[in-house]
Amino acid sequence: MYRVIVLLVFVTQLCNGFYLPGSYMHTYSNGDSIFAKVNSLTSIETELPFSFYSLPYCKPLEGIKKSAENLGELLMGDQIDNSAYRFRMNTNESLYLCTTSPLNEHEVKLLKQRTRELYQVNMILDNLPALRFAKQNGVTIQWTGYPVGYSPPNSNDDYIINHLKFKVLVHQYEGNVMEVIGTGEEGMGVISEADKKKALGYEIVGFEVVPCSVKYDAEKMTKLHMYDPVPSVNCPLELDKAQIIKELERITFTYEVEFVRSETRWPSRWDAYLKMEGARVHWFSILNSLMVIVFLAGIVFVIFLRTVRRDLTKYEELDKEAQAQMNEELSGWKLVVGDVFREPQFSKLLCIMVGDGVRITGMAVVTIVFAALGFMSPASRGMLLTGMIILYLFLGIAAGYAGVRLWRTVKGTSEGWKSLSWSIACFFPGIAFVILTVLNFLLWSSNSTGAIPISLYFELLALWFCISVPLTLFGGFLGTRAEEIQFPVRTNQIPREIPERKYPSWLLVLGAGTLPFGTLFIELFFIFSSIWLGRFYYVFGFLLIVLLLLVVVCAEVSVVLTYMHLCVEDWRWWWKAFFASGSVALYVFAYSINYLVFDLQSLSGPVSAMLYIGYSLLMAIAIMLSTGTIGFLTSFYFVHYLFSSVKID
Repeated sequence: MYRVIVLLVFVTQLCNGFYLPGSYMHTYSNGDSIFAKVNSLTSIETELPFSFYSLPYCKPLEGIKKSAENLGELLMGDQIDNSAYRFRMNTNESLYLCTTSPLNEHEVKLLKQRTRELYQVNMILDNLPALRFAKQNGVTIQWTGYPVGYSPPNSNDDYIINHLKFKVLVHQYEGNVMEVIGTGEEGMGVISEADKKKALGYEIVGFEVVPCSVKYDAEKMTKLHMYDPVPSVNCPLELDKAQIIKELERITFTYEVEFVRSETRWPSRWDAYLKMEGARVHWFSILNSLMVIVFLAGIVFVIFLRTVRRDLTKYEELDKEAQAQMNEELSGWKLVVGDVFREPQFSKLLCIMVGDGVRITGMAVVTIVFAALGFMSPASRGMLLTGMIILYLFLGIAAGYAGVRLWRTVKGTSEGWKSLSWSIACFFPGIAFVILTVLNFLLWSSNSTGAIPISLYFELLALWFCISVPLTLFGGFLGTRAEEIQFPVRTNQIPREIPERKYPSWLLVLGAGTLPFGTLFIELFFIFSSIWLGRFYYVFGFLLIVLLLLVVVCAEVSVVLTYMHLCVEDWRWWWKAFFASGSVALYVFAYSINYLVFDLQSLSGPVSAMLYIGYSLLMAIAIMLSTGTIGFLTSFYFVHYLFSSVKID
């Protein structure tokens, strides 16, 4: 009993000190050494990340060491390495790093190219990105990272950033007995009473940088060793005092650091990044859009209920003889009773797409819910993408179940369910594999860190084959054992002729996607800005609301269009119900092209454009499968309910 009590107390203390993954706190004592890390060089002009050490920067004394990266970071092109930038807690100093050998032609060409393509150096200290303040048109704007160099207007010369002025904001921290703290990477530890004095330290709550270009006397600076003190400098405004990029120049790198006490506490240290000028959400615009969509969806829902109820009530009040006479005289959905459940064309493909759509929808809902609850903060790099992949793999069981059960319903037999399950497991991953392989060849040809390593290809293939495929087959097996959905009416042997229409029904189907798109287009701007402009996206609560509204609107639009087609005696509703809501993907892809043309005007080069279009196409296909599945399943159960409510002899 005593052991049980001790164990419960220990577990309780562990739970009290628990922090979300990727956000463990680290405290430092005065004089503790802290080394900054560097991520891949990035640019909003090319969207091609490159290694920090692809340029002639100073290397650490102990050599370059890569940090452990999760699956999401690898797929996003992050390459986090150690750096030579060393800080000592609460020690203000100005230090020398190194002087390069004379620049050769290749290094000069590369530095000039990276400078003119607006590449940024992304530095990290205690899991915080370096924050830079810049003034544009009299307005102070915040950016993460600092530029490789700069090119003055009306000049062919380029200048490199070789001196950095860091400001590290720290907050004094007092530890508690038996509290679990972590270092972000080194693991977790329990502070005992004996170690409480060591817990009195400082936590890093801010990391700012001011980049400068300073010309040094290379002959004089080469006599120094790394971390030797140097005089503090002010950022020169005159170009003749800046370090130009040209052949045979030797570039000296220096930096200075200032530690400043801050009242900001550790849990709030990311607020400065989430309130950046480029990433502020237009709250009122989003709320206005949501209210309009809810109001419009409500009107559609009320009109639809009244219409269907009136038809059903009128039909059920008649006796059998009157019903027969009514069927002969009137047109409408009641006349397709013998054809409404006829097997559609390409029924296997429909089952495959519905199965994958169920999986993608489940993945999106669970991911956004967890993100809205704070489990996937910006501090956890790559966690969002990693979580999505893991969910997609394990939701194979839902995909197999939904696809095979629909197959049984359409065919009336379970024969062929194994082949169908294999097709569901391969359909969307196959599309993604083809698109990503083509894009990967483009990245390989550019020597970008965004290229997926061959080893990662095999790892993803192993995850797919060992997790997704078996679970999809198991889900299909469960689908064969599930209760069969019985059609409420019999299907005639001879198909009923469909009356000619003045306009193609597909026009109405494609136009129906505008209403679901209305719930998305505001959020799409912020999501695209997050992906392509390097801004933080953090309003997952609003995204969850938008997702729920999207589900409701997709369901309503698909049901209304299905009802309209049945009213004009068009019993081929299966695919039209799928694409009535799935057509929103066309508008999403068109919006992505619009964003490329008008908001990413600086994007340069065919490789960058191909990357953008490829990723946008993959996203549009996923949206089509998800929204199409929502609309189809809702329409299926609506049609089943509608014809179950009618008295049939």
